[in-house]
Amino acid sequence: MKIVAVGCAGLFIGAMVGAIVGVLLGFVWTRVFHTTSFEGYSGMLVFGTFMPLGIIIGGLTGAVGLGLLASRKGPASTQ
Repeated sequence: MKIVAVGCAGLFIGAMVGAIVGVLLGFVWTRVFHTTSFEGYSGMLVFGTFMPLGIIIGGLTGAVGLGLLASRKGPASTQ
């Protein structure tokens, strides 16, 4: 049960961090490649492409990463 709870927390935290990173990468993309802002195209690119990709990748990475950390056994006791 601990693995599932920690995995869900990792999913949530990873999705939040992934969304932030995705938006930042989208802003960098629009600056580097001089994406036009005609009728909000650059905003749709950032918030319609980069942010969802960041949420998906960050959420999966966070859930799997923290789930694996929670499933590890502690150090062997020397009793």
